Amino acid sequence: MKIPLPIRAIAIHAVACFTFSIPPAICQTPASNPATTPTDRLDQTWWADRHKAVLQQVHDHPDTQLLLLGDSITHNYDKAKLPDENFQPTWQQFYAPRRALNLGFSGDGTANLLWRLDHGEVEGLHPKVAILLIGTNNTGIYNQTAAETEAGIDAVIADLQRRLPSTHILLLAILPCGGSPVRVSRIEETNRYLAGHYASFRGVTLLDIGSIFFKDGVLNTSIFYDPRLPTPNFAVHPDTNGQRKMAEAIEPTLARLMSDTPHTTSSSQTSR
Repeated sequence: MKIPLPIRAIAIHAVACFTFSIPPAICQTPASNPATTPTDRLDQTWWADRHKAVLQQVHDHPDTQLLLLGDSITHNYDKAKLPDENFQPTWQQFYAPRRALNLGFSGDGTANLLWRLDHGEVEGLHPKVAILLIGTNNTGIYNQTAAETEAGIDAVIADLQRRLPSTHILLLAILPCGGSPVRVSRIEETNRYLAGHYASFRGVTLLDIGSIFFKDGVLNTSIFYDPRLPTPNFAVHPDTNGQRKMAEAIEPTLARLMSDTPHTTSSSQTSR
């Protein structure tokens, strides 16, 4: 007998929960949380084009050893725009020498990343480490609660562990940002959950680098470029200096997980 697709999906989800010990927040209602429901953005040409380009890079570089997965903060490593959005030098120093691929898409939440994973963006790869930074858009533009965001991040990690069983996940806590008190509170609540749940989780290392974005106990908006845009916005995206500080804060943990030497000097290697 052919099982109807919705029932089949729930059955597969139940098996996955049992097999991979997915947290209860995901397992209770598999289709009710928008943060855990794979969702594309193919109606946006640039997003569809980037997805196709990433699939080609994945095909061309099966030797990839490091993945960076996330939203615009990760996507920004592709930029070389002086003075505030010049991130390529940081990419060249810390990530390109490690045969890295950038799987960041501006505006993505956990649901979009889940869709991309479902549609080949890590297929055939066996990286040593995957850096994951996702969730800020869940709490902001998608107006999702902390509980929804937490389940979304859990779902991404469970999916990555299923697809890349030999890859260690370096999970970054959501970066602090400006904006409404509700959004700030959601990020703080989500990060508290991540700190507790992933404190000793097999195959996952949690790293919270949020403190580098504060000065005298206050968010240091001078290292975010959003307030200096032609149409100023609240601080979300680290600028050239902020992104480098971020990479430097990640580097000791990343070097340990990669089993290589910390990258403290510029590399002559070029990005793909």
